[in-house]
Amino acid sequence: MKDYFKVTTKTIVATGLGAALFMLLFMYVKVPSPIPETSLQTAYGLGAFFAALFGPIAGALIAFIGHALSDAVQYGSPWWSWVIASGVCGAIYGLAYKRTGVKEGNFKGKDILVFNVIQVIGNVVAWVIVAPVLDILIYKEPVNLVFTQGVVAAGMNAVTVAIIGTLLLVAYAATRTKKGSLDKEA
Repeated sequence: MKDYFKVTTKTIVATGLGAALFMLLFMYVKVPSPIPETSLQTAYGLGAFFAALFGPIAGALIAFIGHALSDAVQYGSPWWSWVIASGVCGAIYGLAYKRTGVKEGNFKGKDILVFNVIQVIGNVVAWVIVAPVLDILIYKEPVNLVFTQGVVAAGMNAVTVAIIGTLLLVAYAATRTKKGSLDKEA
């Protein structure tokens, strides 16, 4: 379990790069929904990709920093309840870190299922529980609105991660040399 929370130079570099890409996608590559202040965000697919490769600390920081910077640039200040929920979501995505064979070049069937079960749980926890509760506690937002936004965000983000995150991980796994695939010639 301690491997999940190990911070290396790779983790730090991945976090910086991931947060910058997350911020840009969060700002510019999104599809509005009919629910106010809720969009289909492609950034979560990329965030889940990085989290599955570098763990929950990288996943949490990428989503938290990327979302906070995006809000600060676009709106002048972050909407902290959703920024925190993004961080929680990224951390949960990172639980796929040691549960799939993506780094060993194996990301098929069972691994795809495990990754997607984890990401759906992450989206439900972050957007149906954390974001609405913090909206109510911090900003005194209307209960019906925040839970509607949360359910819609959870569904849209789960679909985004299922498509973009899974495709990125399949592509990455295909670039990895599978264990035992190289033979030594005499």
